[in-house]
Amino acid sequence: MTERTAICPGSFDPITYGHIDIIQRAAVMFDKIIVVVMKNANKSAGSFSVEERKSFIEKTVGNIPNVEVDVYDGLLAEYARQKNACAIIKGLRAVSDFEYEFQMALTNKKLNPELETVFLTTSAENMYLSSSMVKQIASMGGDISHFVPESILEEISNRLRKD
Repeated sequence: MTERTAICPGSFDPITYGHIDIIQRAAVMFDKIIVVVMKNANKSAGSFSVEERKSFIEKTVGNIPNVEVDVYDGLLAEYARQKNACAIIKGLRAVSDFEYEFQMALTNKKLNPELETVFLTTSAENMYLSSSMVKQIASMGGDISHFVPESILEEISNRLRKD
């Protein structure tokens, strides 16, 4: 039997409890999960470098035995082909997320017909949570401890807090 590998892509700027929830649940469904920080040309450079984001992910989900973390700058469908992945895991918070993610799923399927996209709905407590919201709260000196793990809390807060 071949190993079932899934890719969990994102910008993770920074990783939140919502991302972690999706990764943990996906790790039960597949033999191997590759959490990949994608360099998105359509998004700004981000608040954290790709290396910092990778480090945050390793600190928060690195203890899950079948999860590895990577960085990629290119087409997700091609990355999945290189890694022999059978699926892409995408978390959905609301119906508003679905239209864009559905378009991406169809495009990835066209580029890599062997690839499926699996949508996981977020847990109710994380429906409103986004990296953008975390950054906004932290920049104003707000408490983000309910949104990101303690292992990365100080690093994120210190970087984003406006003096």
